[in-house]
Amino acid sequence: MPWSPSVKAAVVGVAILAAACSMATQSAPAPVGPVTATSAWPDRAIRRDIPMTNTIRRAFVAGTRDSTGRPGRNYWQLRTDYTINVRLDPATSRLTGRETIVIRNNSADSLRQIGLRLDMNHFLFNVPRAASWVPSEETDGMVITRMTINGQPVSLSAPQRGGGRGGPAAQTENSISGLRTTSARVNLVNAIQAHATATLEIDWNHKIPGGPGVGHRMTQRWGDTLYQPTQWYPRVSVYDDLRGWDPELYLGPSEFYNNFGRFDVSLDVPGGWLVSGTGVLQNPSDVLTPAARERLSHVLESDSVRAIVGVDEVGPGQATASGDRLVWHMVADSVNDFAWATAKKFIWNATRATIPGKGRVPINMLFLPGRANLFADAGPIARHALEFYSGLWFPYEFPQLTLQDGPSAGMEYPMVINSNAGAADHETGHQWWPMTVSNNETWYGWMDEGFNQYMNIPSDADALARGVIQARGGRGGSAAPFTGASMSSLFDGDGQAYGRNSGNESEAPMMWNTNFGGPTYGFTTYSKTPLMLSMLGGIVGDSAVQRAHSEWAKAWRFKHPSPWDYMFFMNSALHQDLGWFWYYWLFTTESVDQSIQSVVPGGATDSQGHRTMMTVTVRQDGQMPSPIVLRLNFPAGGGRPRLLPNMRMTDSVTAIITYPVDVWFSGSRTYTAEWDFGGTLPGRIWLDPFGRFPDRDPANNVWPRQR
Repeated sequence: MPWSPSVKAAVVGVAILAAACSMATQSAPAPVGPVTATSAWPDRAIRRDIPMTNTIRRAFVAGTRDSTGRPGRNYWQLRTDYTINVRLDPATSRLTGRETIVIRNNSADSLRQIGLRLDMNHFLFNVPRAASWVPSEETDGMVITRMTINGQPVSLSAPQRGGGRGGPAAQTENSISGLRTTSARVNLVNAIQAHATATLEIDWNHKIPGGPGVGHRMTQRWGDTLYQPTQWYPRVSVYDDLRGWDPELYLGPSEFYNNFGRFDVSLDVPGGWLVSGTGVLQNPSDVLTPAARERLSHVLESDSVRAIVGVDEVGPGQATASGDRLVWHMVADSVNDFAWATAKKFIWNATRATIPGKGRVPINMLFLPGRANLFADAGPIARHALEFYSGLWFPYEFPQLTLQDGPSAGMEYPMVINSNAGAADHETGHQWWPMTVSNNETWYGWMDEGFNQYMNIPSDADALARGVIQARGGRGGSAAPFTGASMSSLFDGDGQAYGRNSGNESEAPMMWNTNFGGPTYGFTTYSKTPLMLSMLGGIVGDSAVQRAHSEWAKAWRFKHPSPWDYMFFMNSALHQDLGWFWYYWLFTTESVDQSIQSVVPGGATDSQGHRTMMTVTVRQDGQMPSPIVLRLNFPAGGGRPRLLPNMRMTDSVTAIITYPVDVWFSGSRTYTAEWDFGGTLPGRIWLDPFGRFPDRDPANNVWPRQR
C-alpha cells in the first residue's frame, strides 16, 4: 500500500556498515510538543503524501514492488544474453556485425512484440533529437540485413496493415516496425510465452560517425585511426512491470535503460590495433605479445602505474601479436551494456585498486601518445574513486575498470569509462548507478547523474585531502583524509542555494520525463539532487542519509528501481514519514523562503534588570516546509544559559535549537517560540545556520539585521 501520514509502512531494519567516510552533521531534532495554529484557517496546505501514478499502483497490486521500497515478492525482470561477432573496416569506418540474443521472459506476460533499440539511427538526421545535441555526420543509420526469431525469418519490409471492417488481420509473418527510428518493434506471429526463452538473430552494419559533433556520443571516431563505438549494436529494450516495453526514443542527452545479461563479444580489427572494452579478455595469447602478457601479470602487485604497451611499440608483433587482423574475445556477465575502443597507436598503462571486502582489480588506461598528459593522474584518481565509493555504498562489482581515450571524454559503460583524468571520478561513480543499480535514466536522470554528483562531493574532498588531486591554483591537499565530522560541512549551503533558482518557468520538476527536460535539463538532472540531499542531511544527518542510501543500493543491485522504491525505502530506513519532503523536492519547484520575522525580549527581569525571556517568530513564505534550525550566540562571561529540551550547546557560547517540520503542518506561515534561558539572552541569532534549506533571501535569516 502507498505510504501516507495515517498508514505507515513497516520499518525496515538497517544493517549499519562501516563506510569509507562518515559524514555526521547535526543530530535529527526530537519532537517538542504539540503545535497550535495561529489562525482558524490555514495560510497554506502542506501536502504530506507521495503522489502515486497508475504504473506504481499496479506494481503494488501485482506484488512486484511494495511500500517498504524493496523489490516485491513477485519482482521480475527480463534477461538478455548477447553473442556478437563484429568486424571493423577502417577504410570505410564501417562495422559489420552478427549477433544472437537469447531473451529470457521472466514476466507473467506473453510477449507479442520485442522492443529494439537502434540508436545509430540517430545519425539519419530525419529522426527526433534534442536541439543541443548535433550528430557529427549524416550516415545511413543502422542497416539491418537479416533477422530471425527462433529460426523463423522476420520480414524487413513494412508490416501489414489492419483488416478493415473485419478487425485486424491475423499476423501471418514476423515483421518489424520503426526500422529507421531509434525505437523499433519486432512483431511476432508466435508470442514469447511467460517464463520462456526466445532467440533473436540479427545481421547488421553501420558507419561509425566522425566529425565535429556537439554532445556526448555524437562523435565516435578520430579519422580512421581511433574508434570509440558506443550504442553500436541493436539492443533489446527493457520490458518491465511499470510500463511494459520502454517506449522512449533516443534524443541525445538522456541516456540509457538496459537489461542485464551476459555479453560474449568477438572484435575483429587490424593487427597492431589495441582493443579495450567491457569484460575480460579471453584470448590474451592470441592477441597480445609475450612482453605485454608478462607486464600484465604484475599489475596487481602494487599501486604503481605500469606500461603494458609503450609509445615505441607500434604495429603487429610490437603492440599486438603478429597478423594482418586479430580477433579480440571479451566476455562480461551481469552487465547492462558493452562499449569498446580501438586505435592504431594506443599506449596502454595499468595500475590497480584494492576494493574493501573484495580485493584487487586492475585499472587499464588506453590513450594516444599526444594525450598522455591528460592521463597522467587518471590511474590514481580512478583508484581512489573505486575504493572510496566501495566503502561508501558497496564493493565494486566488476572484475576490472578501463579508461578509454577518444572524442567522447565523459561517458560511462559497465567496466568502461570514456574519460581521462578530468572526469575520472565522476564517470567511475557511474559504475554504481546505473551500471549496477540500474534505474531508468531516460525518465529519471536525477537517480543516475544526480546521485553521482552528490557522492562526488565527499570523494573530491577526500581525494584532495589525501593528495590524490590538487586544489585550484596547484596547491596540494592536507595531510589527513576527511573522516567523520570533518566532512559534515561539505554540504552546508547547498540546499539553501536552490531557493535562488526555484520557481523559474523553464525548470521542470525532477519527476518530469528527463527526455523532455527542456532548457534546465542539466540543472534538474545533475545539480538539484545534491541540493535535495543536503537538506535531507540537515534533517536527519548526512551519515544517516548515506547509510540508508547504501542499504537501498544493496537491495536493488542488478535490478531496476523506480523513484517510488527510493522514496519509500528511505522513509523506512530513516524511520520518518518524509512524504512532504519528497513531494516538494521531486514533484514541484517550490522553496522554503524563510525569515526571522521578529525577536522580542520579555518576561520578568533578574536582579540586574536584565530580561529573562525571549520570544522569536519565524516565518516561511514558500510552499515547501522545513524544520526550524536556529543558532544562538551568547555573550562571553554571561553565564551558561539554561538548556531547553530541543537545545544543544556546541561550545560555551553557541547553542543550536531545533523544531521539527511538524510545526508547519497545521498550515500556519509563522511559528512563535518563547525561550527562558535563566537570565542570559543571546546577542545574535541565525536561522538555518548550515544553509541546508532552500531560501530566496538568506539576508533576513539573521537577527539583529546585518547592515
